[in-house]
Amino acid sequence: MAAERGVRRLLSTSSFWLYCLLLLGRRAPGAAAARSGSSPQSPGASIRTFTPFYFLVEPVDTLSVRGSSVILNCSAYSEPSPKIEWKKDGTFLNLVSDDRRQLLPDGSLFISNVVHSKHNKPDEGYYQCVATVESLGTIVSRTAKLTVAGLPRFTSQPEPSSVYAGNNAILNCEVNADLVPFVRWEQNRQPLLLDDRVIKLPSGMLVISNATEGDGGLYRCIVESGGPPKYSDEVELKVLPDPEVTSDLVFLKQPSPLVRVIGQDVVLPCVASGLPTPTIKWMKNEEVLDTESSERLVLLAGGSLEISDVTEDDAGTYFCIADNGNETIEAQAEFTVQAQPEFLKQPTNIYAHESMDIVFECEVTGKPTPTVKWVKNGDMVIPSDYFKIVKEHNLQVLGLVKSDEGFYQCIAENDVGNAQAGAQLIILEHDVAIPTLPPTSLTSATTDHLAPATTGPLPSAPRDVVASLVSTRFIKLTWRTPASDPHGDNLTYSVFYTKEGIARERVENTSRPGEMQVTIQNLMPATVYIFRVMAQNKHGSGESSAPLRVETQPEVQLPGPAPNLRAYAASPTSITVTWETPVSGNGEIQNYKLYYMEKGTDKEQDVDVSSLSYTINGLKKYTEYSFRVVAYNKHGPGVSTPDVAVRTLSDVPSAAPQNLSLEVRNSKSIMIHWQPPAPATQNGQITGYKIRYRKASRKSDVTETLVSGTQLSQLIEGLDRGTEYNFRVAALTINGTGPATDWLSAETFESDLDETRVPEVPSSLHVRPLVTSIVVSWTPPENQNIVVRGYAIGYGIGSPHAQTIKVDYKQRYYTIENLDPSSHYVITLKAFNNVGEGIPLYESAVTRPHTVPDPTPMMPPVGVQASILSHDTIRITWADNSLPKHQKITDSRYYTVRWKTNIPANTKYKNANATTLSYLVTGLKPNTLYEFSVMVTKGRRSSTWSMTAHGTTFELVPTSPPKDVTVVSKEGKPKTIIVNWQPPSEANGKITGYIIYYSTDVNAEIHDWVIEPVVGNRLTHQIQELTLDTPYYFKIQARNSKGMGPMSEAVQFRTPKGSNSPHGSPTSPLDSNMLLVIIVSVGVITIVVVVIIAVFCTRRTTSHQKKKRAACKSVNGSHKYKGNSKDVKPPDLWIHHERLELKPIDKSPDPNPIMTDTPIPRNSQDITPVDNSMDSNIHQRRNSYRGHESEDSMSTLAGRRGMRPKMMMPFDSQPPQPVISAHPIHSLDNPHHHFHSSSLASPARSHLYHPGSPWPIGTSMSLSDRANSTESVRNTPSTDTMPASSSQTCCTDHQDPEGATSSSYLASSQEEDSGQSLPTAHVRPSHPLKSFAVPAIPPPGPPTYDPALPSTPLLSQQALNHHIHSVKTASIGTLGRSRPPMPVVVPSAPEVQETTRMLEDSESSYEPDELTKEMAHLEGLMKDLNAITTA
Repeated sequence: MAAERGVRRLLSTSSFWLYCLLLLGRRAPGAAAARSGSSPQSPGASIRTFTPFYFLVEPVDTLSVRGSSVILNCSAYSEPSPKIEWKKDGTFLNLVSDDRRQLLPDGSLFISNVVHSKHNKPDEGYYQCVATVESLGTIVSRTAKLTVAGLPRFTSQPEPSSVYAGNNAILNCEVNADLVPFVRWEQNRQPLLLDDRVIKLPSGMLVISNATEGDGGLYRCIVESGGPPKYSDEVELKVLPDPEVTSDLVFLKQPSPLVRVIGQDVVLPCVASGLPTPTIKWMKNEEVLDTESSERLVLLAGGSLEISDVTEDDAGTYFCIADNGNETIEAQAEFTVQAQPEFLKQPTNIYAHESMDIVFECEVTGKPTPTVKWVKNGDMVIPSDYFKIVKEHNLQVLGLVKSDEGFYQCIAENDVGNAQAGAQLIILEHDVAIPTLPPTSLTSATTDHLAPATTGPLPSAPRDVVASLVSTRFIKLTWRTPASDPHGDNLTYSVFYTKEGIARERVENTSRPGEMQVTIQNLMPATVYIFRVMAQNKHGSGESSAPLRVETQPEVQLPGPAPNLRAYAASPTSITVTWETPVSGNGEIQNYKLYYMEKGTDKEQDVDVSSLSYTINGLKKYTEYSFRVVAYNKHGPGVSTPDVAVRTLSDVPSAAPQNLSLEVRNSKSIMIHWQPPAPATQNGQITGYKIRYRKASRKSDVTETLVSGTQLSQLIEGLDRGTEYNFRVAALTINGTGPATDWLSAETFESDLDETRVPEVPSSLHVRPLVTSIVVSWTPPENQNIVVRGYAIGYGIGSPHAQTIKVDYKQRYYTIENLDPSSHYVITLKAFNNVGEGIPLYESAVTRPHTVPDPTPMMPPVGVQASILSHDTIRITWADNSLPKHQKITDSRYYTVRWKTNIPANTKYKNANATTLSYLVTGLKPNTLYEFSVMVTKGRRSSTWSMTAHGTTFELVPTSPPKDVTVVSKEGKPKTIIVNWQPPSEANGKITGYIIYYSTDVNAEIHDWVIEPVVGNRLTHQIQELTLDTPYYFKIQARNSKGMGPMSEAVQFRTPKGSNSPHGSPTSPLDSNMLLVIIVSVGVITIVVVVIIAVFCTRRTTSHQKKKRAACKSVNGSHKYKGNSKDVKPPDLWIHHERLELKPIDKSPDPNPIMTDTPIPRNSQDITPVDNSMDSNIHQRRNSYRGHESEDSMSTLAGRRGMRPKMMMPFDSQPPQPVISAHPIHSLDNPHHHFHSSSLASPARSHLYHPGSPWPIGTSMSLSDRANSTESVRNTPSTDTMPASSSQTCCTDHQDPEGATSSSYLASSQEEDSGQSLPTAHVRPSHPLKSFAVPAIPPPGPPTYDPALPSTPLLSQQALNHHIHSVKTASIGTLGRSRPPMPVVVPSAPEVQETTRMLEDSESSYEPDELTKEMAHLEGLMKDLNAITTA
């Protein structure tokens, strides 16, 4: 009733004047200022101080009724006085023209005659007080809710009822919740007085316990809410006499779930009825509540429970139990306790400079968990790039500007209420130092150097500011010292940066003086930033560098994390993982990579998955694994999901318990000890152990005993004396019993040990002192027949009787803790049993002195540098400022190096320890950017991580082939195909080209495949002029600056079938062969004619010529013959392959940029004649490629399609020149040498000629370089048969300084006129048909050689007296590099003996039979040539 009267007094109109009187007694503002947390700081006259500005009183939630008056209190303190305004539902109130709402002098809001109706509720809502001080800022109060009670409405009314005397009764009266405080009861139209027996519950219900006759009558409830009272129905309550019979026990009112706020009172209703009259008791979470002795717990009438001043510990499930002796019933309800927001840490005032980053800290608690929002000068702070909410509740402001000054408030609210706390931000000029030490709210990146500025010269602008490393989200800047201070050891630097077009600038400071690099983190990809650098010395900040504009790299569109990653155990050895497609796929997802790792290990495994689920088998039983998923698209791996941990299912243990031991206690008991199975074999939670034992004498029955899973020993009693027993133990899980240990035997004593006397003295005692402890160890008494129950250890300073510790009889050592350093302790040890303690054993020890640890914190390593050594190795070096100048490590410190890659984002740090100032990081990926940092550890102290260093490993040859190789036919051109492919997944560098290999035989050696070079990073290429309806096989090889990678698998493609057309149809093989026969026949006939003419010409040698030859022979022992002065031009018998083809050769219009040299053929596969059995339009391509390490000499592709370059010697209309060519010797013994493919490439590289031919057979040869060809000539098997004198001519000889590039053995001696030109070979890429061994031009002199003479290639020689007018040259097609001319070498004359025979033969004339033999040999040659064309 007192509470109701207080409410009515509050509603009276006189409350307004009472409140005004109360204002006179309020504490003065100055006193309130003294309790504010912000004390003004005055470090200097030029520094503004923080202004105390806070609320003295804030509005609170208020309940009112229609027509009454309400006061919402608000008062704020500041100097000068603040201006107070009010907001309702977020909108300012115009109180000037409002006749019902007015502002009181202290700032409170007074509302008279509250208006409230069903459709008009202008006063109900949320109110907030706003205080403003001009030129200072604005603060807002907490939000208060004004609730206006509606018109009274009864949701339930009392009903007539009866009650037996001594029992309980209830009468309902439920109204809308706002009006519950205004409910009262009347009995017989008189106010009902409430007491301990008759109470009103908070809901308005009336409870009458232990009813008497006086409780009978008419009852009604009344609601008085300021207007006319509202009456319920009037009902009668009858009190019946006690029938003295039992009745069922029932609940009249059961407890219901309730929610209250900390500090409130709560009533849990519970009323039961029955005969005999029941008693009520309460339980909370299965614990009986003691309502008699508790001050906060009260049992009300009828059995309801009242809890005063609710705390958070009161929450839980409450059980109401009614018992009348015959039966028991119970009901339960959940009680929830909520808490208003409360600040654990409030924001603090901050001084700062422009461009700095600051953090206002705010920690709150409450239940439910409060939400936090920030307000600046009364306006909501909207999170952006420069205003961020960090660590859930803190406000971070980046790149301060002058307009950021003001008051910031942290407002926390939940369902229960709200609270606010604020702080002031003052931004000082750059030349004014922050007056106090940097508070924790300044970020480390922008903490200013706080040394007070002195007068002096300021540094100039830093020079050469460049962005040395630009990534997607960070930029590394470097610069040089200012010109004003070239050394710059004491300079610090500030890097100011901002987005282009944004006025707000941020700053990052260097970590130590003299450092001239900074890495700016947390940037946005593909964004332009403006940077400038300023240097500071002890006098202040200097000039700013010129703005530097840098754009970050665009970020690759990688997939986002896969959502809804779930894992569940499918069996003891398998786990199924499921996920969904990433929301930000950024393109089609190609596959997923599932990573998993056993908990406690650092070895992560992965598996490629193409679906959205996967089951991993073969896992360890009952082992926890972590899983994560990374999605892959065409750009690479995306963002990893967070780890999900799951444990495989349990199973029976797979191993027995360990370390089973038996201890015989006495004649009837044995103690068993064991240890659990190894953790890897437990396969689940050990729930118990099964002990089995039996007598060992015979196969007796086995006895089983079960113990709990935490028990590791068991005493087996009731055994027989002097009997041997076998024991074994097995572990149990919920899945069953695991394997048991082996049987272990022990025998009980025949008789028990003696315990009629105390134990003897322990046999030994040892002590080991430490700083604050002493380790004591001992051995038991020598007499083992006396029972020892334990040991007593006494110790103290100077006396062993200060403290005593007793330990078990099995223990053999003990550590005495919490001792004083440098103190002398006396220690005693006694064995005891049930009779008493035995004789003590004494020892003394002095604890060690206490060493004070070095309080200096460890400084992180500096100057971290990454030196790239190879494609997978980087050396990390650093310096340690905590070491002496010579940087020698003399203590036990060690360094930890960590590294990771920035792409992909899902990678983790790897760590390694080092004891020197460098570390070699191996096993890295080629051509990958890594970041490194170092920390130092010394004892228990560690430094923070150092500044990061970055390094990119060198490139490596590709380690995987190009992928996705496809071949398609070009539309409209069936002979042209298009090859497409994708770069190798492990390119290990920038791809600079590809090599396409193709062949019709997949099993052919790779050097027999035709090659097509592709320059650059193109991923498609056309190949023309293929044979129709023919299967081809294709392989591709990628290369970068380091070399060639592996080849792809062969891909088969069959060219389509072509249609015959009148134009461009290929010539049949028969026509081609006939044409070749005709051409060769004409050539042979021409040769015969030339031979006949040559024979007659040589017979006309004059005597003058013979004398000249004799003179030469007398000088050098060698001869040269000169032909007739009248030169006869021989026919050009060189067989051009182009003329043998019926269609032009496909020549690329652009030179081959890869072909460099053409190596000398090494085997029979390098020089092969064309196979005319194939269709003549098919070009037989041969691979002459040889791999090299450098790109310049990487390939020796002969021609665009890998055709070997053909060496030809075309002759024009000049006077006849002797053709000199080196030929392999087919055989020195066989009189007939047939020309075929094997003779062209003899492994010994012998020289071929026909013994019956007056000239050697010429052949073309591709040469790799001059040195190699010289070596090949000198190493000919028959070379060593020639004496050294044969290398001289009759005149002074000159040898080619570079060595011979080609040599041709000319059997007949020749003499050249001074006007003749040295013939050379012209070499160029041509048709794949290999050059035939073509007869050379006959010499002008008569043939005088012996056909049986051995042919020996000689070194290049040339007469110096020859005046060379012109030299025909040809350059081997190096496509991009010129090569010097290759003069054809003239061999020197033969030996003296051989020359004599030649002279004798030359002086005799040819007989007709000799001509016949020559013709026979020529016919044999024609047959050989004919065989070539038909082969």
